[in-house]
Amino acid sequence: MSDRESSSFFGEVRRMARTSGAVTGIAARVAGERFLGIKTNKDAHAGDLKAILGGLKGPMMKVAQFLATIPDALPEEYARELATLQSNAPPMGWAFVNRRMGTELGANWQSNFAEFGREAAAAASLGQVHRAKLKDGTEVACKLQYPDMNSVVEADLKQLKLGMQLYRKMDSALDNEDAYAEIAERLREELDYTREAAHQRLYSLILADEPRVHVPTPIDHLTTRRLLTMTWLKGGSILKRLDEEPSLEERNLYAEALFQAWYKPVYRYGVIHGDPHLGNYQVRQPGVHDEVGGISLLDFGVVRIFPPSFITGVITLYEAVRDGDDDKAHHAFESWGFRNLSRETMLVLKSWADFLYEPLLEDKVRFIQQSDDPTHGRKVAQAVHEGLKRTGGVKIPREFPLMDRAAIGLGSVFFRLKAQRNWHRMFNELIADYSEEKLAQRQAAALAEARVPGPI
Repeated sequence: MSDRESSSFFGEVRRMARTSGAVTGIAARVAGERFLGIKTNKDAHAGDLKAILGGLKGPMMKVAQFLATIPDALPEEYARELATLQSNAPPMGWAFVNRRMGTELGANWQSNFAEFGREAAAAASLGQVHRAKLKDGTEVACKLQYPDMNSVVEADLKQLKLGMQLYRKMDSALDNEDAYAEIAERLREELDYTREAAHQRLYSLILADEPRVHVPTPIDHLTTRRLLTMTWLKGGSILKRLDEEPSLEERNLYAEALFQAWYKPVYRYGVIHGDPHLGNYQVRQPGVHDEVGGISLLDFGVVRIFPPSFITGVITLYEAVRDGDDDKAHHAFESWGFRNLSRETMLVLKSWADFLYEPLLEDKVRFIQQSDDPTHGRKVAQAVHEGLKRTGGVKIPREFPLMDRAAIGLGSVFFRLKAQRNWHRMFNELIADYSEEKLAQRQAAALAEARVPGPI
């Protein structure tokens, strides 16, 4: 075994040792209740799991957030707790930063910069960000990956697979094997910062005519697989801005910018930013950060390129919900990748689609959700869980998790903004001239120009 292989292997062992107690604890409690009749306090254990995972650097927290949005992927108590996780990884010190920057750019790495902040400006799931300035005065952000993240990711994925398999055997009505494969592929891709730089170029192309959406520009000669150097974008925390009670006009501005930033790439290019977490963008206050205001997108590690046929299926499902056409809905689910659906199972899935598409059906200005209950979505998901168990379950296609994550994540942001827009018109403007052939042509041209690599 080589030194690199040995380091990676023992890194995985250490990581699994730290997370295995939480995963096996879940399994033991769920099994005890299901097979032995032992009642357990799953709410308390979910809080323990949140505390354990929330303190870890690495992708387990992000995976938990993804799974928490998929009906029946996790027990309801765990999904509720894990959905609230935030990144709180402590930053690495200057000795690490200096050593890693030297590894990536050479011993004289500091000669590339006029200034370089020694303290981390922000922490992410896989690395930390330092603010710097190039010799020409350009302000940049340097995202530097934490050490040994390959082994961290692999160990977390092994634990995740075990936990999902145990839950599927004990209680779940979902076959989540393909969903796991999708999450695993996206996380492994996220380790390569040159791929993320390509995603930034791609989104710059797609959103070039959206003045209220700002995307960082990668600095290619200062970017490697473990270091991403990009232009520094202006912006502030959306939560802090909401605490200041901005006007409805300003809140609507942010909602419109977010809608275009996520859904224009989807319906015109078959590309989705799969992680609409509050920490992955900032709001640009009009008259403060710039004149027009809008948002700055910050993280492009989780990006999915869909086959054009999948986008056709998404639009077909919307039409089926709009028209109350169950046969069309069945066809749409099959084009999404759901297989061998009974009519009963399809109708349960359609109830979830009804929830997701409901804001798009009415041609009027409205809130994203008519109910004031912030747990409304979770209640719908629980009803879907019960329905799937009753009808025999279903296998999740690979494309489902990120699309579902974006819809739920953005919906929750629009809910917190208390935005009032005509969502129906915004959506129908995007799909007005849709054709699968046009999307395929636009997608191929944009991927080539942005130099986006193929799947790993």
